[in-house]
Amino acid sequence: MLSVRLSEKTDHRLAELSHKTRRSKSYYVECALEKFLDEREDYLLALTRLEEEGPNISLDSVVTR
Repeated sequence: MLSVRLSEKTDHRLAELSHKTRRSKSYYVECALEKFLDEREDYLLALTRLEEEGPNISLDSVVTR
């Protein structure tokens, strides 16, 4: 379980969306957090691959394969 403090503005926007769609605020927070984590994990994986020693492959050679 996690507790999150939101600004009044963000909480109000979230409450309005939740009310209009009849979904819980927790639903939207979880969806947003999952998307953020997916993107951050992809970024870190790409960064790790760039920092690894190894042969570099040009875009041209990838396209012609």
